[in-house]
Amino acid sequence: MGLFDRLKEPVLLKESGDSQAQLEALKDLHLQAPDSVKPQIEQDIRFLTYGIRGEETIAFELKNSHIPMYVLHDLHYEWEGLTAQIDYLLITRKRFFVIECKNLFGSIEINNSGDFIRTTEFKGRYRKEGIYSPITQNKRHLELLKQIRRESKGNILTKTLFDKNFYDTYRAVVVLANPKTVLNARFASKEVKNQVIRADQLIEYIKKVNNQPGTEAMSDKFMEELARFYLDAHSPNPVNYLKKYEKMESAAPEKGSTSHPGNAGDSDLESELWDELKAFRLKRSREENIKPYCIFSDNQMRELIGAMPKTVEDLRAVSGFGDVKCSKYGDEIVEIMTAALGKADRCRFSWDVK
Repeated sequence: MGLFDRLKEPVLLKESGDSQAQLEALKDLHLQAPDSVKPQIEQDIRFLTYGIRGEETIAFELKNSHIPMYVLHDLHYEWEGLTAQIDYLLITRKRFFVIECKNLFGSIEINNSGDFIRTTEFKGRYRKEGIYSPITQNKRHLELLKQIRRESKGNILTKTLFDKNFYDTYRAVVVLANPKTVLNARFASKEVKNQVIRADQLIEYIKKVNNQPGTEAMSDKFMEELARFYLDAHSPNPVNYLKKYEKMESAAPEKGSTSHPGNAGDSDLESELWDELKAFRLKRSREENIKPYCIFSDNQMRELIGAMPKTVEDLRAVSGFGDVKCSKYGDEIVEIMTAALGKADRCRFSWDVK
């Protein structure tokens, strides 16, 4: 630690994303949307609201922690076809913490296999369901972060040293932000238990981990350099709850209008786009000698078809299509989309969202 270090409190280097603005826009859209689409908008509103509340709970704990650290909120990273959305990245004097915020409701059980099982009650009836493990999700975030930072190392020696110390320096933790969540982890392994905590335990958890031996304290200057490195590597969040509704709204027929009987149906258009995009992906992957999913995955292709980008700028709003991919593939993808739309004569999207 440097002789003149003065950092005593947390510094929120990146405090907010655009979730709140999207939430307000969704509420406005809900007021004017047809009844058939309102349930989908209401579901998106609920998801956004839960997420915002959970992240606000964690933000409150961090702001009042009195721990010298840099806080980065809502980070999006892309690396070789993979993406990660990190809720919070904390850079403290001793360690880095990758936080996955979950504002879960109901009772959460973690069994001896590490599975997450949620039990909910409605009008006296109980329902059990498995949910995707946030530990697995956060582990993938951690691995992608590792690759991004490792690439910045200058030579094989520094990369080897970084790999050796990574899992002691970087810690992934799932924080349950809903105070009403009941957590039952008595059958979970110790390793799993150490990765799931409640929001009110977060500060003590950070202090406890930082008191463990194995790392040296960083200076204010080095902490800030690392924080700005991860901030610079961040790209704008491509998740846009509004985009699908905007596309539908702009293409929705006006009242009283009639459909041209010769137009192709949505399913035909989507099927044709799927085949053409898949062929493009295979062709480029062979040219570059990489796996097809490195160009874009099937899930990204579904989002691409749902968004129907007409320009490269539109393409940037689709999940997984950052500056690099848009620069390499953007013009060709847009050409494929517009050509398919042209064949269909006029693309018609229904307000009925599946």
